[in-house]
Amino acid sequence: MTTDVPARAPSSATRVPPLTWVLGLPLLRVVLVGLAAAITWLLLAGDDGPGAFPPEFTYAALTILPINLISLWLVRRALHREGNRTRDLIDFSWRRLGTDVLWGLLWLSALAVPFALAMVGVLVGLEGVGVFERFDTLFAPAASGELPDRAWLTVTAVVTVLTFAPLNAPTEELVYRGYSQGGLQRHRWPTFWAIVVPAAIFGLQHVFFAPAGPLTLAYIAAFFVWGAGAGVIVWWQRRLMPIIVAHFLTNLFTSAPVLVLVFLPDSAFAS
Repeated sequence: MTTDVPARAPSSATRVPPLTWVLGLPLLRVVLVGLAAAITWLLLAGDDGPGAFPPEFTYAALTILPINLISLWLVRRALHREGNRTRDLIDFSWRRLGTDVLWGLLWLSALAVPFALAMVGVLVGLEGVGVFERFDTLFAPAASGELPDRAWLTVTAVVTVLTFAPLNAPTEELVYRGYSQGGLQRHRWPTFWAIVVPAAIFGLQHVFFAPAGPLTLAYIAAFFVWGAGAGVIVWWQRRLMPIIVAHFLTNLFTSAPVLVLVFLPDSAFAS
């Protein structure tokens, strides 16, 4: 496999984006994701008041749908103002799709190892080696009470699987690696900081997907490492499509299991 060069390099007429927007767009996304998590948390409040914050993944992945649509609209407008297009950053081509899928599988494998090491390293640092005995409860805490009715859960699960990975992967790569990292490079920031700063904001965003407790810091560290690795890949390949494939597969693997809930026995659901 060889590194592909973008099909259309930015022309000399393109303008350098304002630094406030290059950093502000990913930060705004973090704020929007936090607001969505807070609103969802309040809407899910039962008779005993709101449960744990942030909401569990199924609801978080569903309510990020409007945030992804807003983010796509914002990044598209920002790129158009500067004379660029989202399609040029992604550089999708049917002829290269097979190669991009192979690259995506390679990057998925390569990023999974440092991601897992960062996650486990932070947990061991905070909790000691005894944390390994509690992994099942850390990552899959026991549910409290009955699940919502089957019809509602089915709709939630299907919409989550159909929208989360296809929208979230390109949106986050456009915002963090395409627009923010690319914009910092155009501002002549050192490559190290152009990669690290968006990756740090990317890690911060995932606070709102982490169960409470030691996993909060572990999520920040692990997703920072994933974001930094993705940034290096994009810097090297100068295209987003291969890392979008890796990101899509990651999101698909984390969202698809919610469909299992649909096949639980009737006794698990509220009457």
